[in-house]
Amino acid sequence: MRSRTGFPAASTFASLAPEVKTTAGPAAFFRKNFRTSFPNRPEVRHICAMSANIVYLDANATCPVLPGAQVALAEALATGGNASSIHGAGRAARARVEAARGAVAQLVNAPASAVVFTSGASEANVLALRGLPAARAFVSGIEHDSVLNARADARALPVTGSGVLDLDALSAAARAGDLVCVMAVNNETGVIQPLAEIAGRVRAAGARLHVDAVQAPGRIAIDFRALALAGLSLSAHKFGGPPGVGALVVDEALPLAAQTRGGGQERGRRGGTENMPAIAGFGAAADWAAARRQEEAARQAVLRDRLEAALQDSVPDLRVIGAETPRVGNTSCLALPGAAAEKQVIALDLAGYAISAGSACSSGKVKASHVLQAMGLPDEIAGCAIRVSLSWATTTEEIDGFIEAYRRMAERLQPAPAAELRR
Repeated sequence: MRSRTGFPAASTFASLAPEVKTTAGPAAFFRKNFRTSFPNRPEVRHICAMSANIVYLDANATCPVLPGAQVALAEALATGGNASSIHGAGRAARARVEAARGAVAQLVNAPASAVVFTSGASEANVLALRGLPAARAFVSGIEHDSVLNARADARALPVTGSGVLDLDALSAAARAGDLVCVMAVNNETGVIQPLAEIAGRVRAAGARLHVDAVQAPGRIAIDFRALALAGLSLSAHKFGGPPGVGALVVDEALPLAAQTRGGGQERGRRGGTENMPAIAGFGAAADWAAARRQEEAARQAVLRDRLEAALQDSVPDLRVIGAETPRVGNTSCLALPGAAAEKQVIALDLAGYAISAGSACSSGKVKASHVLQAMGLPDEIAGCAIRVSLSWATTTEEIDGFIEAYRRMAERLQPAPAAELRR
């Protein structure tokens, strides 16, 4: 059934209800519709065939889109409209944008008017570091590249061997008028920063704090008001929303210099027509994360612990990075000495499991992790570490299958002496 616009009518997506819990639904829908949209393209058939056989365990790179977010996105695409237009269609689009703004604000306990929609968290981080007032900028050594590269004059703060910001170094460095940027949760290790203590020390110094909270939604609670943040970055596709949309939540008492100028959208803070369909999906994902965080985070932690316990029992030289530090329950950073990370990624991909090594925002390159290097890990460990990250779609059966695939891979890839020790 199609609407007057020619797009599938909203009823077409009725089966993709928010409470659906399956990996087959979204993937099957994609393969069916993507394939039929390009019937004469053999590469499309190849892509669809590959996706049918992959177990996806790379949620920190991008999370499978929640069914509810798919519905919101599809309905917004079907109705269309520019949120800056004053006619009926424009007002309907504006209503969707503002509803999503409210959902995102509620997710992090911030005023709705503080939410500035962007193309993603990379843009939001750059907007914060370049647009907020700051005499000097400080960033930790484990930050995302969008933070590390936002300002050439940014000064580095060290982290401990467990991946936590060195709080004494922070107190010694920060001064009134400075901007400090730290991530809430590390994307490679899952290590959680002690944000309340960091925020207290930043305030005591008279400085301001920006938090890259990309990996936090759906995993830990973030309270913008309680932390008295200057800025906070979010990305929809990291917790079940569509890619290509994010937000900077900003202290409205501070001036913010727009880095993208256009028609005055987002109250002059970020120009360009709002990506209304993606924003609608963002809002749906935010609603889901706020409602299901505790339950879903606990479920994923059980699966992650199952994975790590089984592998540590059967692969004695395996190292779990950050295991001694509070982590989110969906992330496991595994180092297998003697087996290069790139070879592990390829071997597991061939076995049907999608995982990663380091950040996924490095143009497809597998290189030594700057995060693990900042933690002081030697190259022989940092260069042999992979990341497994779970999502709302991950099942016990998939984890058990991965455990067996990892065991077989370790037997093949580790140097002979290490393999013989297990015989």
